Formats: sequence, C-alpha cells, structure tokens
Amino acid sequence: MPGDGRVSVRPPLSVDVAVRTDALLGEGPRWDAAARRLLWVDIEAGALHLFDPASGHDRAIPLGSRVGVAAPTSSGRVLVALADRLAVVDLDDESVRTVAPVPHGDGMRLNDGACDPAGRFWVGSTALDFAPGAGALYRYSPGGALERVLDSVTLSNGIGWASDGRLMYFVDSLTYQVDVFDFDVASGELSGRRCFVSVQRSDGIPDGLAVDEEGGVWVALCGGGVVRRYDANGTLDVVVDVPADNVTACCFGDDDGRSLYITTASAGLSAEQMRNQPLAGSVFVTDAGIAGPPAQPFAG
Repeated sequence: MPGDGRVSVRPPLSVDVAVRTDALLGEGPRWDAAARRLLWVDIEAGALHLFDPASGHDRAIPLGSRVGVAAPTSSGRVLVALADRLAVVDLDDESVRTVAPVPHGDGMRLNDGACDPAGRFWVGSTALDFAPGAGALYRYSPGGALERVLDSVTLSNGIGWASDGRLMYFVDSLTYQVDVFDFDVASGELSGRRCFVSVQRSDGIPDGLAVDEEGGVWVALCGGGVVRRYDANGTLDVVVDVPADNVTACCFGDDDGRSLYITTASAGLSAEQMRNQPLAGSVFVTDAGIAGPPAQPFAG
C-alpha cells in the first residue's frame, strides 16, 4: 500500500524547542491566527496552554478535567473538548461553560479534533482502556446539536482537510493507517472512505496530523520519535526527527505558516528513558519549508 517507504526524498528536518516543559501528554497544537498564539493541551494534567512565540510566555489554564484538544473561536474564546463535554473557556476570567454534553460513560474521554472549513467542530473519542470500537467521531455545528458521524472507532486521533475542502483525513490510531474521505463542505457529509497511507507497527502509532497547502499530510508517530510528511499521492518524502519518542501531534503556525509546531508526551516513560530523553513533553518547532493554514476558528 502507499506510504510504506522508509527513506525520505528530502533530507531529514531537525527541531528547536519552542516550549521547554515536561507535559504528561502534550497534544492538540492549533495556531490561533487572530491572536498570533499557539493553543495546545496537556491531556492528563487537564490544562489548556496558550503560547506566545513573540514573548516566549506559555500560559497554563487548569480545567479540572482531561482535555483532548482546543480550538479558537470567532468570539475570541476557546472551545475545548473535555472528557465528557464540549465547553467554552473565557480567557479573561478562566471560567468554563459547557455547550454540549457527550453521551458516553465514565470510561470514555474525548480526544483529538479540529474545525472544518465551514467552522464546524469535529472531535473523536476513545475508551480509557482503548477497548476496540468503543469510540466515535462527532460533529458539532454552531448553534446546533452534537451529531455522531462515525461509530466503531477505537482511538480517534488526527483530523484535517485539504486546502480546497474536498478531502478529509482521519486517523483511528490502532488501525495503523491514515484514512481519507470525500468531504462536502456545505453539508459536512463524508463519503468514500479509503486508506491514504498505512504505517508499519514498528515505526510507531499514527497520532495527530496537519495538512499543508500542497496537499501533503504530516503525521506524528507516537513511539517513533518522528513526524512524517506524505505527499498528496501518499508517498513519504520528509521526516522530522524529534528528540522524544512519544510524538503526539503537529500543526502549522506563525505569520508565514511555515513553522511546524510539534507536541510530545512524557507519561509512561521509565526513569532511564527520561534520562535519555530530557526534552520529552516539550513543544518543538521546525521550518517545514512548506506553508500550511492556521486553525479554522469555530464559527460561534
């Protein structure tokens, strides 16, 4: 299948440290273009982070719950996917207001998500014990209800859209592949699900992803210590080396859209692994050489 190649066409990219920290499960980086800042979360610490590259300041807001991902909104607030609900965070007073409960039990939580080109928010779930098929993928429309779009998901993860909005990429991590759907921007409907790339289990678990302006898909491989770029045909052509095994997600950011921000995790590492990976849990950045879009704000 496409995407099985092990050698990149371009030289590997290296990274710099953007945020030196030891996040338990750093995830969900999203570039908020209006505020010129990076949103990211520490799932297990239950914290929303706002990083200002200009000042180097990283602000953490405790949310009192596991938080899978955050998204900017057109109102200037931040939409967050907590374990069992969607909520809006007011950055002035750090208050949290529930906007949509999620109909799943205590053994479940929300995970990765993003807004589509029309400003609808998509987010997936997983069982805490990763029970096969227990999760789902949801769509939340401004002013509307939370709709269940896909069933039988095990570990819902990376999601992103091609620049023309006609394709949606999606990762159910424990399938070890990135799938692609035909996408209708007007209705938000999916069709034609198929494999875009498959990943050898020995190379890591596909996690978060980002899509660049040329149709390339950048995929974080948790346990593999890399982010891979697959071109629009599914051929591996760039590898980004990260000095932390548990690479979780990536996004494009900064004013020119060429900075690729990468989150990592420190949870689950042994004392020896932590000694060998002192930067595990940090947020990294590299010049991708290709631009990608900022996060689409939630239209509400």
